[in-house]
Formats: sequence, structure tokens, C-alpha cells
Amino acid sequence: MFNTVLVANRGEIALRVMRACRELGLRAVAVYSEADRDAPHVKYADAAYLLGGAAPAESYLNIERIIEVAQQAGAEAIHPGYGFLSENSDFARAVRAANLIFVGPTPETMDAVSGKVAARNAARAVDVPVVPGTLEPLKDVNEAYHIAESFRYPVAIKAVGGGGGRGLRVVRSPDEIKTAFESARREAELSFKNSELYMEKYLANPRHIEVQVLGDLHGNVVAIGERDCSIQRRHQKLIEECPSPVVTPEQRIELQAAAVRFAKSVGYIGAGTLEFLYENEYFYFLELNSRIQVEHPVTEMVYGIDLVKMQLRIAQGEPLPFTQEDLTPRGHAIECRINAEDPTAGFRPALGTITEYQEPAGFGVRVDSGVRPNYTIPQFYDSMLGKLIAWGNTRTEALARMRRALDDYVLEGVTTVIPFHKAVLNHPTFIAGDISVNFIPNYPELIEQLPTPPAPTLLAEDDEAPARTFTVEVNGRQFTVRLPRRIASRCRTVLRPPERQPASHAARPAQPNLAAMLMGSSVRCRGCCARYVRR
Repeated sequence: MFNTVLVANRGEIALRVMRACRELGLRAVAVYSEADRDAPHVKYADAAYLLGGAAPAESYLNIERIIEVAQQAGAEAIHPGYGFLSENSDFARAVRAANLIFVGPTPETMDAVSGKVAARNAARAVDVPVVPGTLEPLKDVNEAYHIAESFRYPVAIKAVGGGGGRGLRVVRSPDEIKTAFESARREAELSFKNSELYMEKYLANPRHIEVQVLGDLHGNVVAIGERDCSIQRRHQKLIEECPSPVVTPEQRIELQAAAVRFAKSVGYIGAGTLEFLYENEYFYFLELNSRIQVEHPVTEMVYGIDLVKMQLRIAQGEPLPFTQEDLTPRGHAIECRINAEDPTAGFRPALGTITEYQEPAGFGVRVDSGVRPNYTIPQFYDSMLGKLIAWGNTRTEALARMRRALDDYVLEGVTTVIPFHKAVLNHPTFIAGDISVNFIPNYPELIEQLPTPPAPTLLAEDDEAPARTFTVEVNGRQFTVRLPRRIASRCRTVLRPPERQPASHAARPAQPNLAAMLMGSSVRCRGCCARYVRR
């Protein structure tokens, strides 16, 4: 059992986990980087601790520092969210070695499913269909030539430790093998520190279907429906929905049974997702993601299950409170990822400061967000700002509600994919549900017709008035000091060492740090001078 959870992540998923903790009566501890001092997840937590610099390697990927903070904060468990260290078996082992609870599968299970070749072998062992391909890593380019001929072109060369399209090359003729092999190997080594490659038959126009699973510590495993995640750019998802428009009730039963067989065979604990390709009414297993997924809310909306709370309850040792027969879908849900990206420039990440911000609301609408007004997007992390989810009794109603919610979403000052989402949801092919992973390249007019995005907005130095609330940092932990405005307005603190200050600020004479005097310690104040932190 545990009472305090350290959330080893940032942004919307950190907030999502913390809200679940509060509903369960658990204390939630945030960690943050230099770039995230003012982030919403830091303010929401019961306690917040600085990890290190802005770069992920100095903060959210620093295993030793995260465990040190967990122990300092009195946390008994660590929830990794998704991304960063969520599927890192070394992190899970380090958490266990520190006598803390890792909210997720065991490191041994992670190792069993982390490599795509190993996962394919595990799937075949329990009669889960896989795309025809190699069961061992390719030895060299000569073997690649031979296997490609046996599979017939096109084929896909993939990184064993890969994901997100990195280390993936599609080969359509023998002339392309050598270049594709060498290029994929270089990218695999750079991205995953693992240069091993494998090959499989390339499906030209599949859908991307995934199945949500939950496993407890008592050997129980259930599958909670499927999601259709076919709208992608560069093999990364943009729009997801539950259930899939094409999966029949009979296919759903078959898919769920296959997912449960696989999860049980590897001793899966917690929330996980099996990914499949679907083409010509056949399903082919791709991989198992051993973490909560970005798109988990659509499953929650349709099945009425809080998957993050279930993760925490499972980690507490509770058995699943339902069986497979208890799980019945209700209605339809769609999720649009709200990314700070410019679709007209190949979905290039966009920076800037959010000026006006208002989330849509109303029946059947949910927003999981990690931003706020006057929030400056850090350059160091993923471009996703949040997720917009709409539920309806039918897919048609969910689409209509999502269109309305997108129109209601006010997010100014930075370029986002909201105009792209509007175009997709009004496209007749998407409305008909006749989609595949090639939807975006098949309909380039979706992007060509989008308006040119405005220039990003940056905060001016005089945009903010003196505040009543000061956030101070003592020994890497944040505290809040509330002062009357007449006193707060006198505070003019030096926020950075001299070599890092803006010239205009450094030239001012340093005044006594009122918050420091109150706390009786050396601190950094970010009240009246917050504008300098954001620059």
C-alpha cells in the first residue's frame, strides 16, 4: 500500500495522474525542470521538486535524481505517465531496488515485449497473428536482399527497438535495399542505441487498430475494446476514436481474446496496449506498449472506466473489480490531439506564448490539457499541448460535438493543428469512416487549403501586473507565499545569476528579497518578475 505518488512526468499526463491520485485520497508529488517552473502540473501538485536543467537528460530522464526526489518527498510509489521513462525497464528496476512501487508492469515483462522481434515471437507462441516477417534480427544487407525476395515487394525494414516511425524504411524494389538498410540502421542506433533491424511484409493501406488491456497482480486480465488510430502524420497519431468504425462485434471478441492471451502469456500488470494493423478484414499484431496511452480517454468515455485510477488501484494490490463479461461499450468517442504544430509546414513544431486560452465545455466534452493563458511553450519537449475528447451516443453525434468543441476552443498566440482537425472532421471520406494510415498523403488538399498561420506571440515585459501570490523555491522545492498587493508591489528580486540575467534587469539595483526574508532562506522569487522567467 502507498499514500504518496511521485509523478515522473510533465504536462497534461502529469495533471491527469495527479487528479486520479486526489480522487483516491493519495498525495501527489510533482517534479519539474528549469523550463517547467511555471507549468500547471507544478502548481497543482501537493508538493513540487526541481529535477535539474531544461533538457530531458538533465531532468525527466534522470533516473538517479527522480528516485532521490521520491525518497526526499516521502513517496512510496512512482507513476511514469507516458513517454520519457515509462517503458524503460532499467528505471523500473531502479524504482524496485529503492523499495518503491513502480506503477506499471514489471521490468521483466517490459524486457519481454520491448523488442519488436521478441514481441512478435511471443505473439506467435499464443496464436496471435503477426505480419509475415523475420523472427530474428537481420544479420546483414545480404540477408535483407534474400528475405525481401521471399516476401515479395514492398517490404518494411524496421528498428528492433523502435517506434514512432523512427528506423522505419519502406522498400519497393531491390535497388532500394542497400540505402534503406544503412539509413534505418543509422537512425535506429541514434534513436534507440540499438542498431538491430528486422523485416516484414509491408501492408500498403492498413488501418491502425489497438486494444486496451488491464492486468492485476492476481493473474486477471481483461481487454477493454479497441481504438482506431489511423489518422497519422509521420507514423504518429493525430485523431483517435473508440470503437473503430469497421470492427464488427464478432471481430471485437476475437481481437480482445487475442490481446488477453498475449498479455497473460507475458504476465502483464497494469494498463497496456496491443497495436494491430488491419487490412482486407485481417488483423496483424505489431507491438505491445507497456504504459498508459495518450489516447486512453476515448476508451474511458465509451466504457466508463478510469484507467489511470485502475493503474493505481492495481499497484496497490487490488484485484480487477470487473470481468470481461462486464465490459460493454456505450456510444462513441473521438480524440483530437491539440499539438503546437504548423500543418502547412509538414507539421513542424511551433513555439510561442499562449495569449488567449479558453477550453470548450458542455455535455460530452472533455479537455486534458497541460497549458494556460500566458504559458510559453518550452522548446525541449513534445509539441502536444493537450487533448480534446468528444463523446456521443453515435459516431455521427460525436463528430458533430467535436466540430462544435473545436469551434469553441480558443487558443491564440501559437500555431496549432486545430484548423487541420476541423478540415478532417468535415471531409466526406473521414465522415464515412473509410480511412487508413495513408489518409493525410491521400488527401493533400486538406493541408493545402488551410490558412497561413499567424506569427507566434511572445510576452512583452510590461504584460503582467504585480501579483499577490509569489512562488518561491527552497532547496529545489516550490512553496507559495501570499502577500497583500501593497507589499507585493515592492518586491524586485534578482531571479538569475548575473551572467544569465537580461541586461535591463541586471542593471537595476538588487532590492531585498521579501519572500526570502519571510522564509528565512535563500530562494528564487517569481511574482512580480515572472515575465523574465518566461522569456
